[in-house]
Amino acid sequence: MNIVVTRHKALVEFLIKRKMIGANTPIIAHATEKDVLGKDVIGVLPLRLAALAASVTEVPMDIPAELRGQELSLEQVEAFSGEPVKYTVARWRLTTQGVSK
Repeated sequence: MNIVVTRHKALVEFLIKRKMIGANTPIIAHATEKDVLGKDVIGVLPLRLAALAASVTEVPMDIPAELRGQELSLEQVEAFSGEPVKYTVARWRLTTQGVSK
């Protein structure tokens, strides 16, 4: 199941327009462990949450410095976005005995 983690309306419009999500895909602004566990997530997550998700898809954005921190329009998202990239993240614990999963 896909979920989208974003606060940006234009990104949701972009994902729908590109048929990456459907109109009924859950959209959440702030994710918890329960929200992402075992799911395919579209958005940007902290690594500790990304490791719990089945996968994380990012739409890389090359936003000019003067527009950072502002809400973008759909047209701006389309202009500044790159090709989506899917990641899988594994969590490994570092101990005095070495590395363990």
